[in-house]
Amino acid sequence: MSAADAVTDSLNRMRAEFGDLPGGRPADYIPQLGLADPEAFGLALVSMDGHGYSAGEADVPFTIQSVSKPFIYALALSVLGLDEVSRWVGAEPSGDAFNAISLEPGTGRPANAMVNAGAIVTTALIPDTPGEPAFERILRCLGRFAGRELDVDEEVFTSESMTGDRNRALAYLIRATGTMPVDPVLAVDRYFRQCAVRVTALDLATMAATLAYGGLNPVTRDQVVSPEVAARVLAVMATCGMYDGSGEWLLRIGLPAKSGVSGGLIAVGPARFGLATYSPPLDTAGNSVRGQAALRALSERYGLHLMLNPALPGSTVSLVTTADDLPSAPSADHERVLHEKVGVVAAQGAIDFTAAERVLYALDESSPDGTGSVVLDLHDVTAVDSVALGMLHIGLGRLSSDGRRAAVVDPRDLLGPPDVVREGTGQDLPRYATREAAVEGSARALAGEG
Repeated sequence: MSAADAVTDSLNRMRAEFGDLPGGRPADYIPQLGLADPEAFGLALVSMDGHGYSAGEADVPFTIQSVSKPFIYALALSVLGLDEVSRWVGAEPSGDAFNAISLEPGTGRPANAMVNAGAIVTTALIPDTPGEPAFERILRCLGRFAGRELDVDEEVFTSESMTGDRNRALAYLIRATGTMPVDPVLAVDRYFRQCAVRVTALDLATMAATLAYGGLNPVTRDQVVSPEVAARVLAVMATCGMYDGSGEWLLRIGLPAKSGVSGGLIAVGPARFGLATYSPPLDTAGNSVRGQAALRALSERYGLHLMLNPALPGSTVSLVTTADDLPSAPSADHERVLHEKVGVVAAQGAIDFTAAERVLYALDESSPDGTGSVVLDLHDVTAVDSVALGMLHIGLGRLSSDGRRAAVVDPRDLLGPPDVVREGTGQDLPRYATREAAVEGSARALAGEG
């Protein structure tokens, strides 16, 4: 048990609340996808610091399907540049279903890279060279976003190939307009194989977090694409990622998102996190019923809408150390031993969901063996919103349940009056006016002196 498990608790609550939500059915028009467990429901979140949280069937493998589209669009932009890609694929919302004939009058360009027509062209744009065949480049790109090597589910690939006549018809229609750069049969075969790449919800959360972090994978620290490419992909996801429901999605949930017919769904909080869900039952638009409900609830309850100002990455936690490392720590050996067992976490600025997650993780890091006391210094914190307040209360309560003493420097009562803190954490939290006083008080309490 750890303070940061408060984030996992939130995901578990979403799973419990929406796990029995009725409606929808797996995409049985692709026979292999119709065999998926309709009860499976996994959620995952990856933060900008590379911390992963999950609930339910977040480790169950499934095929990526249309969730691959933004990442291959990112690859095409990286290899060819925006101007060249825009010659072949537009960036306007289609207002149509994912498999509609959405071609620009006069040019024949697909409306955007998120609908099937545009995704087939985008995939066809990836260069095919003797040194690196196009699909190997696609698979390697998806793996870099996920932070691990991925593979293809050959049974799903075969199933899609046998039932994908509409996509073949789209490819031939695009070719007739002069905007298909390769043979339609080759293009669609490559696209089917791309859609059959196997991932988990945790993989998708890492991929989404990479876009959120300006193209830098927060787990592997690999710069997969440039910040400019990541920003452009998120712009198209925001306006086109949920097909003909994209406007309503952006209005109500406020996060760039992309769905897939296997039940995967990702959402991106720029400079905050990557979110993913997996639940096979789909609505008539081809989007996961439970996934949409859970992400909407998370956005509303935790203030995740894109238009709300997030905390700057890396700006929240200013210090994670032991008391012995502080300049004012006593030098006597017996005092030093006590102080080494007291961790100190100092925060600053305004605390929201993302900032609170950083603080909770830092509280866990402050004691390498997980047994010492900890001081949370809020002296330089200017505000704590209601979502972050609840998370901090839960996290501090978890520390207490795990046998660790906690104290706070909270001169402005940001955590609330004593009765509110007691209700939220299950404990009477000692408060001090200064960090030094809190460290000394914690050390004495640890030694049984007060």
